[in-house]
Amino acid sequence: MTGWRPVAGWLAGALGLALLDQATKALVQAGLAPGEVVRVTGFFNLVLVYNTGAAFSFLAGASGWQRELFIGIGVVAAAVIVVLLRRHPHEKLFCAGLTAILGGALGNLYDRLSLGKVVDFLDFHALGWHWPAFNLADSAITVGAALVILDALLASRRKH
Repeated sequence: MTGWRPVAGWLAGALGLALLDQATKALVQAGLAPGEVVRVTGFFNLVLVYNTGAAFSFLAGASGWQRELFIGIGVVAAAVIVVLLRRHPHEKLFCAGLTAILGGALGNLYDRLSLGKVVDFLDFHALGWHWPAFNLADSAITVGAALVILDALLASRRKH
């Protein structure tokens, strides 16, 4: 493994994303009541909802045991990502993806530790179809996963 210096920028980026996520959640919680909907466009609302489950409210209806499971998954994922960043600090696309995933994971992990649930507020809809509400951390995780997949595809192409 390499030292911490080459990884510091990636970790700072993840921390920055987590802090931005928390700032947006604080603004929404200060401005909206739970369940309140603010129509922004014909396809986008702001809404304050709390998710005790995972993505798309998976296990949200469980009796409470899922909180510790998702905290554990978040901690393990963060540790694995830090190890991967230390091993590959100069692989820019790969590390950018990991940084986004780590920042999002930390943002949602903070919610689970402090509130016992995740704050969601971005609500997209069209033609009678509603996407489950999500937050900046979820967006960072999704973009990060796409970057990691893109990096793998490009690496595969370079080999052939």
